[in-house]
Amino acid sequence: MIGYVSVGLLGLLALSIPVGIVLFLLGFGIDTFFSSFPLTRGLGNMVWSSSNSATLIAIPFFVLLGEILVRSGVATRTYAALDRWVSWLPGGLIHANVATATMFSATSGSSVATAATVATVAMPQAEKLGYDPKLFSGAIAAGGTLGIMIPPSINLIVYGFLTQSSIPQLFLAGLVPGLALALAFLAVTAIICTIRPELGGQRRTFPFPQMLRALIDLIPIIILFGLIVGSIYRGWATPTEAAAVGVAGAFIIALAFGGVSWDMLIQSLTGTVKITSMIMLIVIGASFLNFTLASAGLGRELTEFMNGLGLTPLKTILVVVVLYIVLGFFIETLSLMVVTIPIIVPLVVAQGYDVIWFGILMIVLIEMALITPPVGLNLYVVQGARNSGSLNEVMLGALPYCLTMLGMAFLLIAFPQIALWLPQLLQ
Repeated sequence: MIGYVSVGLLGLLALSIPVGIVLFLLGFGIDTFFSSFPLTRGLGNMVWSSSNSATLIAIPFFVLLGEILVRSGVATRTYAALDRWVSWLPGGLIHANVATATMFSATSGSSVATAATVATVAMPQAEKLGYDPKLFSGAIAAGGTLGIMIPPSINLIVYGFLTQSSIPQLFLAGLVPGLALALAFLAVTAIICTIRPELGGQRRTFPFPQMLRALIDLIPIIILFGLIVGSIYRGWATPTEAAAVGVAGAFIIALAFGGVSWDMLIQSLTGTVKITSMIMLIVIGASFLNFTLASAGLGRELTEFMNGLGLTPLKTILVVVVLYIVLGFFIETLSLMVVTIPIIVPLVVAQGYDVIWFGILMIVLIEMALITPPVGLNLYVVQGARNSGSLNEVMLGALPYCLTMLGMAFLLIAFPQIALWLPQLLQ
């Protein structure tokens, strides 16, 4: 049955059928060919129970928060402020790409939204200042991936919902690896541009008083992040309530910067409805597929298969890493996560690994999928913001950062406390 499900999944995706519909079709197929019970009779209850969760209400709130910040012009101010603080490094403005992506990752919760935000603001600067288009655009695509690692992350919310694990603990676990990955991107950029200075463009310095004035544009984002994450960890609010508070805070910030208008609000709400609808269709379809897989005995079949191989826990986790890298070439990240969680997570936990730790490792691996062809969404988002050049340039520019993520995945395997020490410290 494993082979049939895999072939069916890849075949339907190859036909360009929307992922949410693919998940439902696979569920119907499993019910028809592999189950002796009429599983589709439980579809109505499954759709209702998988969507009737207070936890999932956080998703549209976090999407709306990011939409407000992007469309109100706060992104442009943040980018300009960070430009004044990091452009003296080897690589110049490329560091501002990564730094801006990191800050917006701490508020938007979406990698694609983060990449689109930074690309829209940064690309005109690259053409004006003569930066290498490959490395410059690759850094934006890679920086955008931090949106699903640094809290508040929509993907971590979905992971917590599907595995019934603590979302605040997942947020804590993702904070240190996310910031470490951002610093690693900055370090890789500096090393590359030190070896080949022509790739980094012009290094610029600004008067210190001007740098201090630029902090005014960064303070609101920092306060907003502290408001959201701090209220969760202090026990003042659930993730859903904190997301609602974050939307109010984002609106106040946009109002203070003069970016609020009826057109901006309509665009923000429309974008939120579109993104949330897509996410919920995938979540509901995945829940139905998971139900049919479990009922047909696929989990038991896979467990018996893996046990028959006689792999050690370390070898098992390395097989899982290779599996996610390969699947990431062909399947969109959220879909990859929700399809594999019910199969892979029980297998990994049975080997003695922590479910919170594995959630962070999984996020790192699907971050790679965002910048690896042919389905890497961030590659297409960044290419769409460029006025010239080919997609191959963005792919080549993202390669060093992709290897950096792979290194982070192996560090998490070798030193699980990178992800676990902060949750354990504050538990």
